[in-house]
Amino acid sequence: MRFGLTMMQDTMQNKMQNANVSPLVDPQALPLRSIQQIAADSVLVIAPHPDDETLGCGGAIALLCARGCRVRILVVSDGTQSHPNSRHYPAAKLRALRESETRSAMALLGVAAADIEFLGLADGSVPVMPSDSSDSSDSAEFSAAVDSCCNTLKTGQPTLIFLPWRSDPHLDHRATWQLVHAAVQRLSLSARLVEYPIWDWDPQQRRHGTDHERVSAWRLDIDSVVQLKQAAIAAYRSQTTDLIDDDPHGFQLTAAMLANFSHPWEVYLEDIT
Repeated sequence: MRFGLTMMQDTMQNKMQNANVSPLVDPQALPLRSIQQIAADSVLVIAPHPDDETLGCGGAIALLCARGCRVRILVVSDGTQSHPNSRHYPAAKLRALRESETRSAMALLGVAAADIEFLGLADGSVPVMPSDSSDSSDSAEFSAAVDSCCNTLKTGQPTLIFLPWRSDPHLDHRATWQLVHAAVQRLSLSARLVEYPIWDWDPQQRRHGTDHERVSAWRLDIDSVVQLKQAAIAAYRSQTTDLIDDDPHGFQLTAAMLANFSHPWEVYLEDIT
């Protein structure tokens, strides 16, 4: 019976890929995998902003840490554009708060503070891969950011890397994917690259018809740690509560958006090989 179910799931996935439709349209149809199928000794989770690692990979992080895997976190941007007009939390104070929230969330999931790194790039301005028409300053900025990513990759030599979905609606997420891929290629690093969606969960922002035919999507069973993941998400009080209440244009994750990260599974995508 399970074999038949797996066949139906794979068939559904192939149909979605052939139609170039986001797998998030019907995630329940995706194959379900266990942590044993993806575990690695050295793991690096890359987040465009403080909280993305927990939203997208919190369950995987907790399960990998519980198995004794070394999990390291790299947060690319400083996250200060979530509340740019707050007087109570100007940029430097907000940056410190968001870093503190990351450490608290990761402590709950089992990641040591020494295994968390913050690149501190400007939120909303993570360098993108320059085009042929870009000026030299754009190229230099991107190259410098790739250098920083290379330093992190060389330190831990990860064999499994979680990174944001290449076609995420948020530009910082797409730029982060570009930085990581450029660094991996520069180092000729042999590592499994697994992508996680964040803003694609919002149907209004989802980018249909982009790259889905090139990847395989699947779910990871996180049922045993889903409550722990929820506690880690709640550690990001600046993003989930009215903690910062003096910026009328400040960002806060909605209940509808948070519901996408409360499932007993997480969705991942990786290149079809």
